[in-house]
Amino acid sequence: MRGADRQQSAMFSYVAPERRIPAAHPLRPIRAMTDEVLRSLSRQFSRLYAKTGRPSIAPEKLLRALLLQVLYSVRSERLLMEQLEYNLLFRWFVGLSLDDPVWDVTVFTKNRDRVLGGEVAEAFFQQVLDLARGDGHLSDEHFSVDGTLIQAWAGQKSFKPKDGGPAAPPDDPGNATVDFRGEKRANATHASTTDPDARLYKKAPGQEAKRCFLGHVLIEHRNGLVVNSRLTTATGRAEWEAGVAMAKDLRGRRRVTVAGDRGYDDRGFVDSLRGLNATPHVAQKQRSAIDARTTRHAGYTISQRARKRVEEVFGWLKTVGLLRQTRHRGRDRVGWTFTFAVAAYNLVRLRTLRAAA
Repeated sequence: MRGADRQQSAMFSYVAPERRIPAAHPLRPIRAMTDEVLRSLSRQFSRLYAKTGRPSIAPEKLLRALLLQVLYSVRSERLLMEQLEYNLLFRWFVGLSLDDPVWDVTVFTKNRDRVLGGEVAEAFFQQVLDLARGDGHLSDEHFSVDGTLIQAWAGQKSFKPKDGGPAAPPDDPGNATVDFRGEKRANATHASTTDPDARLYKKAPGQEAKRCFLGHVLIEHRNGLVVNSRLTTATGRAEWEAGVAMAKDLRGRRRVTVAGDRGYDDRGFVDSLRGLNATPHVAQKQRSAIDARTTRHAGYTISQRARKRVEEVFGWLKTVGLLRQTRHRGRDRVGWTFTFAVAAYNLVRLRTLRAAA
């Protein structure tokens, strides 16, 4: 019998959102871990807000919403608010009932800046790492470091001379015609008017130079979880300087190994690691800073295989985590975006590890 095409919707629903989400949905374990992390941050949240006044967006709800934006690659907060209007799964994860109003996007953005500007992104990352450590998923001996380009939210036309005088009136105020032919453009003489913190940079000969930042991660070899992350200005020595800075946080443990690609085969990087009681397992250049005293051990070969797992992190961050090109401007905002996205990656990885246990 053919069913009737009735258009009238029911006025009331007696099924709670919790019952509508499948028991095996992949967001359920992430929601449980996120709630555990947010409970541990409650005191830190309290210090960010006044005791009196109009209640703001609950920081727990705000961070759950931002986590959804990363996990589902929602490209803007305006689209995120639109999804929260009608997406039952999103409402359940954030903690909104079916009748709760969705926040205005401007209010959400201002609250986001307050929360993540208070070092909450780093605290969230550390609490996720504590969950992995409590489960025994972290190695405390073998690590890898690497960096990747994060393209800035700034166009070619915003890269202008620092000492430029009054410019001629544009032929089109919205999209002026600019001729760069024959002009030498460098970070020493030019800066972006859109994002002054971004630098013109490329990682290899023959590549296009873009305005960007450098994102760095330190992963452990047991399960490929990120144990440290940083975002820096794009310079030629930023990768190994950030690598040394992250390796300093490993001090106090027994001797560790830190692997890296050929970009880290630098005498300064190698000597700095050895001064931190860490063995540099970097890929060798033709004139290498390491020799057979390091490479003859079987552990060096294992590190060279394991270090490639860092590309899984960067692949996820750029294809899912919306970090191929940042949506924010300024090193501080891009920095906490990078840290928060890395924490989201660890949550996804930890969910998989717990399911396999």
